[in-house]
Amino acid sequence: MGPLKAVDDRSSLALVPTSPRYGLGLCNSKRIDPRRHCPMKSSSQNRRSRARTMERKAMSLLRNSKSLGHLRQAHALVLKTRLDADNYVVAKLLRTLLAHSSAPGDLLPYARSIFDSVSSPDAFIFNTMMRANLISQRPQETLSLFLRMRRQDGVFCDSFSLSLVVQACGRLMDGDNGRTVHAQGMKIGFESDLFVQTALIEMYARLGSVEISKRILDDLKEPDLVSYNALLAEYVRIGEIQLARDLFDKMLERDLVSWNTMIHGHATLGDVVEARKLFDNARQRDVVSWSSMIGAYARTRQSNEALKLFHEMQLANVVPDNVTMVSVLAACGDIGALGMGKMIHEYIQRTRIEVDMKLGTSLVDMYAKCGDIDSSLSVFNRMDRRDVLTWSSAIMGLANHGSGQAALEFFSKMIAEGIKPNDIAFVGVLSACSHMGLVDEGWTYFTCMSDGYGITPKIEHFGCMVDMFARAGRLQEARELIRRMPFAPDAVVWRALLGGCRVYKDTDLAEEARVNLLDLEPHADGNYVLLSNIYTQKKKWDKVIHVRKMMRNVNIEKAPGSSSIEVDNAVYEFVAGDKSHPRTEEIYQMLSEIFKKLMLAGYKPLTSLVSQDLDERQKEIALAHHSEKLAIAFGLLSTTPRTPLRIVKNLRICDDCHLVIKLISKIYNREIIVRDRNRFHHFLEGSCTCREYW
Repeated sequence: MGPLKAVDDRSSLALVPTSPRYGLGLCNSKRIDPRRHCPMKSSSQNRRSRARTMERKAMSLLRNSKSLGHLRQAHALVLKTRLDADNYVVAKLLRTLLAHSSAPGDLLPYARSIFDSVSSPDAFIFNTMMRANLISQRPQETLSLFLRMRRQDGVFCDSFSLSLVVQACGRLMDGDNGRTVHAQGMKIGFESDLFVQTALIEMYARLGSVEISKRILDDLKEPDLVSYNALLAEYVRIGEIQLARDLFDKMLERDLVSWNTMIHGHATLGDVVEARKLFDNARQRDVVSWSSMIGAYARTRQSNEALKLFHEMQLANVVPDNVTMVSVLAACGDIGALGMGKMIHEYIQRTRIEVDMKLGTSLVDMYAKCGDIDSSLSVFNRMDRRDVLTWSSAIMGLANHGSGQAALEFFSKMIAEGIKPNDIAFVGVLSACSHMGLVDEGWTYFTCMSDGYGITPKIEHFGCMVDMFARAGRLQEARELIRRMPFAPDAVVWRALLGGCRVYKDTDLAEEARVNLLDLEPHADGNYVLLSNIYTQKKKWDKVIHVRKMMRNVNIEKAPGSSSIEVDNAVYEFVAGDKSHPRTEEIYQMLSEIFKKLMLAGYKPLTSLVSQDLDERQKEIALAHHSEKLAIAFGLLSTTPRTPLRIVKNLRICDDCHLVIKLISKIYNREIIVRDRNRFHHFLEGSCTCREYW
């Protein structure tokens, strides 16, 4: 379709400025009933009376419609009484029908069938359909309807028509048609119409011409809040947050939309501090304000703050929506707060918040990350519609829980259902192969990404493959893959190789990984700790001392291992050697009792893991006070027998803790689920689902 042609004075179409800005109908002319201008005939008086009666009945049905079924009855009456020839009635039918749509676009085909049956639709009917298509993210159809409207004799476009097509051109990035409509509007007197000018501000900003947008706003004699907010929103959308802030500060008047736009802008860019300042200073807050702020905390992994703010939102009696719930569930999943996550799920069900595909996927992901893979799969199986992200969440969840074979089966089912995998799905598949040691199968999936699905492997996929080779002890193959990568390896890749070197005690290859890793992340304490552990295993104490000296030289302190446990919907966090808990004395007494039983069961502390220069007894105490052991002791104290314990640890679980938790699960007859930095470990009756492969 070529650009619109300019309208000249000889055109059969006239563009007439009509309605006031805020009238959605935007058609000021009164509806003319041709029957009122016909000579009165006694023979037709009864027919006119019956016609008016049927029209009133039809309009009453439309006003009182509560469901699609009622609307269909009203439509049937309109057709039966031939009121479909009355554009006023048809317009009312269309508006009522589209207002009943639960989601944009749901009833558009039905509405379009009604529209197409109208022999001579007027501007109001055209505008109704154009607006519905624009709301339903179908700007091309809005533009097509406008072109059809131009070709129809006797139909006068108004400011609403022009503003709709201008918005459509902006969303289509159709600058040619957009500029043509702009020229037409100026030629026939719309250069000062606020409705059209606001749409132009949005369109030019979307086309990347923010200076033109600003000039249009500056040229308006009496710009209002809607005009300012339109430019403000576009600045935020294209990431020009400083321009947005400058405009915001200049605005003499601001409404809730203005504040929400700025809160959302800073939140999206990760500037949580500035977003919170705006949030606190806003005179009004609605669900958008709260959701933007909660989402900002969730995205930056300040999950406790997100959950705290959600609690404040409830106290403020603001009803959350799907967007809020997605962010809150992400926060629950991040810290492993299963109890809170279940409460949120129950709240969603109780308040009948619609579980669309995005919210359903969030529930699948939350349960998986909180260690309840059964509930995750239950939600997955109940979903009516699933996209590739839903499948990927389930695949990744199964992989991280040690159910690698099930993860691969899910991948096959996804393909069988005709859903094309994306790069995220392949990360889940490769992780599953890595956790199971299926190196050859993993390589097959890796190569079929590009050969079978046209997906170019990203650095995350190469990282999975390096991790897979390294875990399996095929360190030279891992190193060769790094050499053949089409881009420079990042810290994740080198750390995966270094992790394999630790397991298989290859200090030579560890040296190469160390040089590259410390060059990329000179201040990451975990890299130094990993390297120190490798030298400790080989008893190369001079190297251990050298690593510590490097850490001191760059002022790096080892981040303490921390573990959290949820009890009665409250999350408690412990660090190694922690004595800050109010029940510290009871916790350490419980720990002492645990170790007495462990010794009777044949446990021997793996003191070789301790890199500090301590005597044997001090090393045993250091191991005994690891954060996950303290969390488990607190959990045994605070829960009833047989209650599963769920622990979230910020680092990789050490070999000694892994051994201890296996024994505790048998001695105390408890299921203990530990999520460490790499995966989930399900301990039960003295064994772990990882099968010592982590």
